[in-house]
Amino acid sequence: QVQLVESGGGLVQAGGSLRLSCAASGRAFSSYAMGWFRRAPGKARELITAIGWSGGATYYADSVKGRFTISRDNAKNTILLQMNSLKPEDTAVYYCAATMTQWSKPDYWGQGTQVTVSS
Repeated sequence: QVQLVESGGGLVQAGGSLRLSCAASGRAFSSYAMGWFRRAPGKARELITAIGWSGGATYYADSVKGRFTISRDNAKNTILLQMNSLKPEDTAVYYCAATMTQWSKPDYWGQGTQVTVSS
C-alpha cells in the first residue's frame, strides 16, 4: 500500500512558477513509476508528466514540455513538479499517481491540489 499526499498548489499570475510536492508513505516507493495528472475544468484528467522508478526516464506531454520538470528523491519518498512559465490554461487540479504497470490505470492516487493561474 502506498499513500500519496500532494502539496504546493495555489494561485499564481501568468508567467510565474510553482513547485508541487508529492510525499509517499508505504513500502516499495522506489519500485513505482510516478507521475502527475491534471484535470482542468470541463476536461478529462490527463497525464502530463511521469518519471521511471530510477529517475532515468521521463515523459512530458506537449502542453508542458520545456516548462515543467519532474524529479524524484527515492531516499525521501518524494517527487517534485517544478512548473515555470505558467499559463491560465494550466489551471487545474493536479494529482500525483503511482503505477507499476501502466498509466491508463495507476495503482495509487493522491487527493489532488488546486493550481490556479490568473491572467
